[in-house]
Amino acid sequence: MGGRDWELVGAPNARDLGGMVGLDGRRVRAGRLVRTPALGRLTDEDLPVLGKIAPACVVDLRDDSEIAAAPPNRLPGEPRVVRLPVYDPAHPVFTAVSEVLLGHDLRAETALALQGSPAAMAEIYRWFVTGEAARAGFGGAARLAADAGNLPLLFHCSAGKDRTGWLSVVLLTALGVDEAAIRADYLRTNAQTESLKEVVLAAMRARQPDLAEAAIRPLMEVREEYLDAAYAEVRRVHGSFDAYLRDGLGLTRAHLAALRDNLLD
Repeated sequence: MGGRDWELVGAPNARDLGGMVGLDGRRVRAGRLVRTPALGRLTDEDLPVLGKIAPACVVDLRDDSEIAAAPPNRLPGEPRVVRLPVYDPAHPVFTAVSEVLLGHDLRAETALALQGSPAAMAEIYRWFVTGEAARAGFGGAARLAADAGNLPLLFHCSAGKDRTGWLSVVLLTALGVDEAAIRADYLRTNAQTESLKEVVLAAMRARQPDLAEAAIRPLMEVREEYLDAAYAEVRRVHGSFDAYLRDGLGLTRAHLAALRDNLLD
């Protein structure tokens, strides 16, 4: 599969994290960690492409409401599927963003516009660091990745950009990948989803002609300021990313050693 040189028509934000340089110059093994959006729109041609990676475990970060609103995932083979919902129904910003992106309540964009959509997204990224469900989900996923029996491991949320993006940050940081390389991978989402984003926005405008597109667009993008908010929250609460991995996510030295042994060449 050659590291990162493949694509899925029905999951345009999918990519292999293999090839990135980690601890002691060792590279992340190709075909071991794969990040994607939800896989309900994979084409028949996509399935054999993903089948070459043959994920042993699929981590789904979505909530019940998101799963119910989407077509069922199409998966090659019979991988173990583990649901670790990173979602808080009591978090007003999280639920407002979800309602808009799922198309359930486009009026919610009015409230987001008042707060400022970029500020709302930054708030969600801070919650990724401190929220109970977020810490349980991201920590649980990292522990699964530390078990060789779960590799190759594929992980996804709905769009594969925010929760999936932060889990990528967690895993790659644990593997010793440089922050600049992690940021570059995080920002690749915008280029890989540009055409899809325009299609979704057009569909939203058709349903609600007076849609405040300026409030919606930041919800559909990844931005450095969102990532900066999460990194700043890590430093504020834990002092360092290593302490966040240990105290926030419950990763022991044994977990980190296993991650590196199993995922770095």
